[in-house]
Amino acid sequence: MAIPINSDTVHTPPVPSATVMVVRDGPGGLEVLLVRRHGNSGVLGGVHVFPGGKLDAADQQVDAAVLDQPAHTLLQALGEPGLDLPTALGLHVAALRETFEECGLLLGQGGAAPGLVQLVRAHTRAGAGFAVALQQLGLPLAASSLVPWSRWITPRVPSVTNKRFDTRFFVAAAPQGQAAEHCTFEATEAVWLPPRTGLERYWAGEIDLAPPQIMTLSQFSRLGSVAQVLAAARSRPPALIAPEPFDEAGCRVICYPGDPRHSVPERVWPGPTRLIYRNQRFEADGGLAALLA
Repeated sequence: MAIPINSDTVHTPPVPSATVMVVRDGPGGLEVLLVRRHGNSGVLGGVHVFPGGKLDAADQQVDAAVLDQPAHTLLQALGEPGLDLPTALGLHVAALRETFEECGLLLGQGGAAPGLVQLVRAHTRAGAGFAVALQQLGLPLAASSLVPWSRWITPRVPSVTNKRFDTRFFVAAAPQGQAAEHCTFEATEAVWLPPRTGLERYWAGEIDLAPPQIMTLSQFSRLGSVAQVLAAARSRPPALIAPEPFDEAGCRVICYPGDPRHSVPERVWPGPTRLIYRNQRFEADGGLAALLA
């Protein structure tokens, strides 16, 4: 399925959002969780993405005392000058909430009592918010399970949607003893894939990926374990990625920091610095090999 290219300018500001790359050590090495968005979704329908969604007002109203890390520690970890404390806290809450809602994982609650996920679901179905449900069960909001990885800001002329997002990407280790189950309302599949396999399946036309997933999986393909991913995330501030698209020879090109056409000359990752929309998909110069180099 080809992702349609947008050429309209979006005049509204980007919506604050959070997404989580949940990772685990599989038999063959590192694996990452992807969910396939429902085909009727207004954003990236049918595409495999990381769990996540927009920041809700309720996420920012959670009492900082119920988090398992000090508020200022979470704010500092995001490394964003001018970011206010309620938004920083809310982004962490949104990441935990969306991961639970979209794939049934309670991050930071590994080894918890059997049936805990079902108990939380029962409380939320009864009308309690996610954070309130955890409080009612005597559980902390495990913000410490989230490590900021990057920040993606959709340009004014988005390429794969007609909306803009300011999305903080976190990494988190999969909680032991919990199975990922996709939300049937928002998704049709939840699958664990080695990053390399995910890119190979994309190249073979078996799954669709959006540019942030392509580039992130490319980075993960250079790492071999959960420990390496978390160490890489903690070794540097979250990378700020503001894609800059342009059309060339009838093709959409998205360039990233370090590309000759990007306004930021410094790279934020090894490997390709641009993707080109051709053959009804986004490709790097050098093809699949360049993404896996």
